[in-house]
Amino acid sequence: MNLIKSKKRVADHGEVFTPPWLVEKMLDLVKGETERIDSRFLEPACGSGNFLVPVLQRKLAAVEKKFGKSAFEKRHYALLALMCCYGIELLPDNIAECRANMLEVFAEYLNLVDDADDLYRAAFFVLSLNVVHGDAMTMRDMNGAPISMVEWGYLGKGKFQRRDFRLDVLTGMAGFSAEDSLFSQLGRHEIFTPTKVYPPMTPRDLAGFASGETGEAV
Repeated sequence: MNLIKSKKRVADHGEVFTPPWLVEKMLDLVKGETERIDSRFLEPACGSGNFLVPVLQRKLAAVEKKFGKSAFEKRHYALLALMCCYGIELLPDNIAECRANMLEVFAEYLNLVDDADDLYRAAFFVLSLNVVHGDAMTMRDMNGAPISMVEWGYLGKGKFQRRDFRLDVLTGMAGFSAEDSLFSQLGRHEIFTPTKVYPPMTPRDLAGFASGETGEAV
């Protein structure tokens, strides 16, 4: 496997891809989390998905093991597995490749042929939010705005909850919870409030967003 795209990209961005065998060994160090459907993974320099794709594959294997006999649950928990994978990347071609690679794995698992299926378009929309074109060091997107991360939750019966948070606030959580912190006596809900909360949505609703429709936050 070629671990670089060009010497210039290495010099300009330090871009060197992790080989698959090493990725698997690293993921094995947190094997239990990679096999938990709702555990969240954030890759701050996701490239074309060297880590996120195998994480998604492991999560989908867990979906198959637990919900493979129910088409309804399998489809919705597979979407939840995708929703729990996040990436940030500087280079636009990598962003496009990462989203496409993850969508391909998701669609292949559920035998989704094309975007005629609501679930395919819902997954496309989720990836447009979860895989961010930005700089994890500055925690800002390519427009200079603070990076927003979406927390997805499955409410059951085919409905999902979306809450948006600022990444810089979320990464401050560890400092605020330290015993000697000024904020250590406060509950997480008192500091880390979402910037937006959306009504429960079905995959069809999410597919509507992918088609350019809008929804109102509350």
